[in-house]
Amino acid sequence: MRGPGNDGRETDFTAYVRARQESLTRFAYLVSADLETAKDLVQIALTKAYLHWDRICTLDAPDAYIRRIIVNEHVSWWRPAWRRREVTNTPLVELSDHSSAEHEPHDPELWRHLTTLSPMQRATLVLRYYEDLSEAQTAEYLGCSIGSVKTHTSRGMSHLRSLLKEAPL
Repeated sequence: MRGPGNDGRETDFTAYVRARQESLTRFAYLVSADLETAKDLVQIALTKAYLHWDRICTLDAPDAYIRRIIVNEHVSWWRPAWRRREVTNTPLVELSDHSSAEHEPHDPELWRHLTTLSPMQRATLVLRYYEDLSEAQTAEYLGCSIGSVKTHTSRGMSHLRSLLKEAPL
C-alpha cells in the first residue's frame, strides 16, 4: 500500500517515534506499573496513531492524543490475555533504550502502594499529579465525567493514605 505520498508520512512518523517514544513509554509505565505492559501499550498506541497519522500530525498536541490511546487501552477491561504476553522486539520499538522508563521511583514505598490501585484510579492519579492535568483535561483523556475523575482521585488518594498510615515506620 505504498504510494508516492507515503514516504514523507513514514519519515515524519519515524521521526516522531524516535523523539517521543521514551516519554510515551515512561508515561505508559506510570499508568500500568509494568514495563512489558508499558511497551505493549506504546506499541498499540503507535500502531493506531500511524493509521491516522495524516490527521494526528496536524493536531496541536499529538502526544495528548497518543497518551489518551494509551490510557484507554490500559483501562479497557476486555483486553485479551495474549496482549499482555506479547513480546515487543520490532526494530521500531527497539529504537530507544527503555531503561529510563523503569528507573527506581523517588519513593519506592509510595510506588509499591500506587501499583495496588485499580487501573482507573492509578490512571487518574498519574494524569492529575504526574502529568499535572486539570480535572476537565483528565476527564477528557479518560472519556468520563469530571465527577468520575473526582471520585477516582478521592478514592485513590484515600487508599494510598490508609496504606501509608498502616506502613511501619
